[in-house]
Amino acid sequence: MDPITHLLTRGVDTIYPSREALEKVLRSGKKLRLYQGFDPTGTQLHIGHGVAMRKLREWQDLGHHVIFLIGDGTGQAGDPSGKMKARGKFMSREELRANAVDYVKQAGKIVRFDGENPVEILYNSDWLNALKLVDILGIAQHFSVQQLIERDMFQERMKKGESINLREFLYPLLQGYDSVAMNVDLEMGGTDQAFNMLAGRQLVSAMQGREKFVMTVPLLSDAKGVKIGKTEGNVIGLTDPPNDFFGKIMALGDDAVVPCFTLLTDVPETEIEAMKKNMRPIDFKKKLAFELTKQFNTEKEAKDAQKEFETRFQKGDISNSNIPSVSLAAVSSGASVSEAMVTFKLASSKSEAKRLIDQGAVKYNGVLITLPKQLLDAIPGILEVGRKAVKITS
Repeated sequence: MDPITHLLTRGVDTIYPSREALEKVLRSGKKLRLYQGFDPTGTQLHIGHGVAMRKLREWQDLGHHVIFLIGDGTGQAGDPSGKMKARGKFMSREELRANAVDYVKQAGKIVRFDGENPVEILYNSDWLNALKLVDILGIAQHFSVQQLIERDMFQERMKKGESINLREFLYPLLQGYDSVAMNVDLEMGGTDQAFNMLAGRQLVSAMQGREKFVMTVPLLSDAKGVKIGKTEGNVIGLTDPPNDFFGKIMALGDDAVVPCFTLLTDVPETEIEAMKKNMRPIDFKKKLAFELTKQFNTEKEAKDAQKEFETRFQKGDISNSNIPSVSLAAVSSGASVSEAMVTFKLASSKSEAKRLIDQGAVKYNGVLITLPKQLLDAIPGILEVGRKAVKITS
C-alpha cells in the first residue's frame, strides 16, 4: 500500500467532502496545512488521543505542515460533544494553560516537535480571547439556531428536560473559527468532533471562499462500543510508567484488542487476523501490550514490563502467598472496581471504596485504580486494597 493510500484509509472513518477529492490534491504534490486541537480539560493525554496523533505523524512524515493546537480558548466554552448534561463548572484560561504544561512532552511520544519538519504548537486563546463583539456577531451570522440545536446530545437533553447552556451551545462557532484564524487546509479529530469540524469547514467557505477538508478517525473502543478514555474510567496515559502501561493494556477486555492493534500499531491487518485466530486471547493481548509499551517507551522497557507482569500475575509470585481466591463470577459482567471491593469485603460500602480509591490505596494487577467507576478487568488478577488483597480467578 503506498503512503497516500495508507494515509487516507488505515484508521480513517470519514473524509469530507470525499476521499477522492482529497486524494486528488495530495497526488498533485501539494503540501497541506492541517491541525488537530486538544482542549486541556485534564492533564493527561491517553491512547484514545493517540489514534489521531498517529495519523498526524503520517502527515508530518509526508512533509505536510502539522499544527498541534492547545484549546485554552475553546476549553473556556466547554465542548458539549457526547455530554448528556451541562457542565457544572467552566474552566478559566489560566486553569487550562496549567493543565497543558506537559501536553507537548506527552504528545512527543508520537509526533516530532523538533528536527526536520517539526510540528507547530499554537494556543487558540491567542485569537479567540482577542475577538470583539462585531467579530463574534460576524461569525454567528453564518449559523442558524436550528443547525446548532440539531446535535444528537442536545436533542437527548431536551427530551430529558436537561439544560443546554448557551456557553457550550456556541462552542462549534469558536472551534470553527480556529480554521479561519490558522488558515488551514484540513482538520483532524475523532468522529465525536465531526459537527465541530464541519462548522469550521462552513466558516472557511463563508469567510474565505475556499475548501477545507475534514478527516475523522474512529474513537478507540471495544466491540460493544465502550470508549477507552477519561470519562469511562479506563484511561491509559501515553506517559504512564511502562509497568503500569503494560498492566493497563492487559486489563482491557478481549474485544478491545483488535481495535487497538488496528488503530494504534502498524501491524498489517492480515497479521492481526492471523494472530486473532491462532493465539490464545491472553497471548494475543500480551502481544498488543508489548507492541504498545515498546512504541511509547523502549523495547527493553517493554520486555521488562512483560516479565514483571508474567512473574507477578501469571505465575502467582506475589508477596503474600496466603491471599484468598475469589471467583470473577461473583460480580456481574461489567462491574466496577468499587462494586467488586464491596462484594469481596475489601470495603464496607461504595462510599468507603471511593474514599480508598481517592487515597490511592487500590490497585488491580499492580496498576493504581483512580476512578471508582473504573471497570473491573475481565482477566484473572490481584485486587489490592491497602494490606488486604484477593486473587480473582476466572
